[in-house]
Amino acid sequence: MATSAAANLEDVPSVDLMTELLRRMKCSSKPDKRLILVGPPGSGKGTQSPIIKDEYCLCHLATGDMLRAAVAAKTPLGIKAKEAMDNGQLVSDDLVVGIIDEALKKPSCQKGFILDGFPRTVVQAEKLDEMLARRGVKVDKVLNFAIDDAILEERITGRWIHPSSGRSYHSKFAPPKVPGKDDVTGEPLIQRKDDTAAVLKSRLEAFHKQTEPVIDYYSKKNIVANLHAEKPPQEVTTEVQKVLA
Repeated sequence: MATSAAANLEDVPSVDLMTELLRRMKCSSKPDKRLILVGPPGSGKGTQSPIIKDEYCLCHLATGDMLRAAVAAKTPLGIKAKEAMDNGQLVSDDLVVGIIDEALKKPSCQKGFILDGFPRTVVQAEKLDEMLARRGVKVDKVLNFAIDDAILEERITGRWIHPSSGRSYHSKFAPPKVPGKDDVTGEPLIQRKDDTAAVLKSRLEAFHKQTEPVIDYYSKKNIVANLHAEKPPQEVTTEVQKVLA
């Protein structure tokens, strides 16, 4: 394994190697952070997580992606997960926590992690805490992207996408020059199936029912930071930096 990795490194341009070395040196002085991001769809987690990840040298653990990767790589846990999926079952909490545990061994997770979309239930939170305790660490902060449902509806139902380029618009906040048309190609814009009021309503109901107890669970440990997620992204970034300072 080591030799093939070394051979691969020979092909990496020097500038990339130097950049990565400098990044690691800069990262070595950063404090470790283990963060959970909680918030409904459209609350801005996806905007903030790459900023936090780069600022604190954390790895971003999206459990859905990790499951798919484990299945594709045919790891022992991936094989078990695939069996469950093939039988139409949900992947067990223990399996997901196991996959997170595996991921934490990677060098990119050395300074800590951002977990997004997990834990969704109190049982998952407890299992995650047990696994971290075995590693002698714990969750440092839970960032709660708190936002009013009505604001989310306006944010989400106003989103329009240009399918072939991925350019996105918003009827209120970033409208196209010509309504319903892409600025560059003039091709029609579409709305994602999920970006409708009805779908949002059911997703929000599920979110509140499942996730409020998780926030309560971590509040008892005094590690929840409530962010004003309705503010513009730059202001939310500033809030996050204050909370994590």
